[in-house]
Amino acid sequence: MSKISAFPRVTAPQIVRCKAEGRRIVALTAYDAVFAALEEEAGVDILLVGDSAGNVIAGHSTTLPMTIDAMLFLTRCVSRGTSRVMVVADMPFGSFQVSAEETLRNAFRFLKEGGAQAVKLEGAGYLIPTIERLVQVGIPVMGHLGLTPQKINVFGGYGVKARTAEEADQLFEDALALEKAGCFSIVLEKIPAPLAKRVSQALTIPTIGIGSGVDCDGQILVNYDMLGIFDKFRPKFVRDYLNGAALIRKAVSEWVEDVREGSFPSPEESYDSVAEKIPAKK
Repeated sequence: MSKISAFPRVTAPQIVRCKAEGRRIVALTAYDAVFAALEEEAGVDILLVGDSAGNVIAGHSTTLPMTIDAMLFLTRCVSRGTSRVMVVADMPFGSFQVSAEETLRNAFRFLKEGGAQAVKLEGAGYLIPTIERLVQVGIPVMGHLGLTPQKINVFGGYGVKARTAEEADQLFEDALALEKAGCFSIVLEKIPAPLAKRVSQALTIPTIGIGSGVDCDGQILVNYDMLGIFDKFRPKFVRDYLNGAALIRKAVSEWVEDVREGSFPSPEESYDSVAEKIPAKK
């Protein structure tokens, strides 16, 4: 019998150990095989197939229209483009809020069909028993607190969350509950930095911040934001690492000009006649 090799991808226990070892976790979103491969080669630990694809890929104004089938397609793309990183699938709006049984069925699909190693759910409270079930059957869960975009119709905007003492205390208790339920990490989105520090220090599992200050155990950004490709809106917490939109516009403009003036393709970029390539009969 052949020996089973070690699990090749980053696992939930490895992510948890990063916190104990003081190693900051680096995460990015990805939605296709090409970007996923490049981000893996650059050294990220986690690729989140985010429902933010609804904004940056599908062109919606919110994440709400994303379906399970759409998210499964994107998750398969990211999984096929990588071999080392942990792929986390964002469960879309309506896929986990109805019942624990339906959530289990949908989550199974992300691991079995999508090739993900974990799923992410927004919120706590009523979801705690569901998260416990997911973990019990072998599905690692990443939590998500603070600004949870799937509740945009309740929030009425994308402002900073947990600003009041009462809201901060509730988020703190929710984080503890998510840890107890078995989450291996928690995304803290757009909350005051002092609160994120307080939560991070209280948990044994890592926090991954987005717009929540430097004291989280790791950071995540939407890759289209980090690369400056999606420039319709620029959150305060996004740093310009690459003015991607301008570079892409410049490259495409040059291509348009070359095609219209007839300088592309050049002889070097063209093939010889077919006849010259057919070997002579013996």
